[in-house]
Order: sequence, then C-alpha cells, then structure tokens
Amino acid sequence: MNDYATEEQQVEAIKSWWQNNGKAVVLGAVIGLGGLLGWRYYQSEVHVAKHLASDSYTQVVTALDNKSKTAVTEAQTFIKANKDSQYAVLAALQLAKVQVENNHLDGAIEQLNWVINNTKDNAILPLAVTRLARIYAEQQKFTEALAELKKVTIPSWNENIAELRGDILLQKGDIQAARDAYIEAQQDGSSPALQMKLNDLAQ
Repeated sequence: MNDYATEEQQVEAIKSWWQNNGKAVVLGAVIGLGGLLGWRYYQSEVHVAKHLASDSYTQVVTALDNKSKTAVTEAQTFIKANKDSQYAVLAALQLAKVQVENNHLDGAIEQLNWVINNTKDNAILPLAVTRLARIYAEQQKFTEALAELKKVTIPSWNENIAELRGDILLQKGDIQAARDAYIEAQQDGSSPALQMKLNDLAQ
C-alpha cells in the first residue's frame, strides 16, 4: 500500500515539504541564477576590456611607427594602464625598439627589463633578453650583457644565444672565448654567417 493513500494526503505532504524546504529551494535558485548571470556579465566585461585594450594597443603602435611627438608618452601610459595584459608587454617591446632607434638606450633598457620581469611567453622572453644583451654590449657593459644571456634556457635558442655570446666576447676582445662560443653554436646548427665569423678568427 502506498504511503499516501489519497490525493489529499499527497497534497498535504507536498505543502508540508514546501513549508520546510521552500525557502531553501528559492534561495538556491536565486543564488544559482545570480551566479550564472554574474559569470556571463564578467565574461562580457572581460571581452569588452580585451577589445578596448587591443584597439588602444593598435593606436599606440601606429603612433610609434609614425614617430608622433606624443607617442612615447602614450605608450608609457598604455603600458601602465594595462600592465597585466600581454598587450602591455608587446607595447613595451615596441617602445624599446623606438628608443634604441632614437639612441635613448637607458629608456630601452628600462622597457626591456620590464618585459623580462612581466612576460611568461617563451617566444617573447628570449627576444627581450637578446635585445637587452646587445644594448649592454653597445654600452661596453660586457659583464651585464653576458649575464643576461644566461636567462635563456630554451633549447631552440641555444644556437642564437651561443653565437651572440661569441659576438659579445669578440667585441670585448676575448678572441679564444669568442671562438669557443661560435664552435658551441655550430653544435646546434650552422649558418654561412657563423662560418664566416669562425673563418675570420682563424686568419
């Protein structure tokens, strides 16, 4: 025999259950719906923010390319306002390039150091490091330049790093160490330019 013999008993049981549990059900539904709407709103805001950052980045890069008088200031402002985004990292790389072209090496060093400390991208990090090392070498800061190269441990960059280390050591005047670095670079791959450097040292 069923626990609820009549429809009236079933209705009474439902009423009783609702009185005991109705508020919790409603609250749970409200919280669940609120959470869903909140998540959709958050996703929408993130999408809008990324779109705005992308547009602003494009404007900054265009200003830098066009050598606008306010380009550097605009880039610095953009980087500061979007410091947690990859767009800021890319803008800092571009700004450093422009500063090198304008012979503002200290400014370029500042931007490249910021990139190195704020990117986790394995494609961008070695690029920033090698650019920074070249600037240090240009300033005759060979110890700093060689120290930077040690930060790159990505195997695919071994040849480039070893060759650049050879260039810096040669500029420093350490011929034997430069030759050793070029030979090390050859172990990971060779190029006509690298072979020419070795041939020049052999003469």
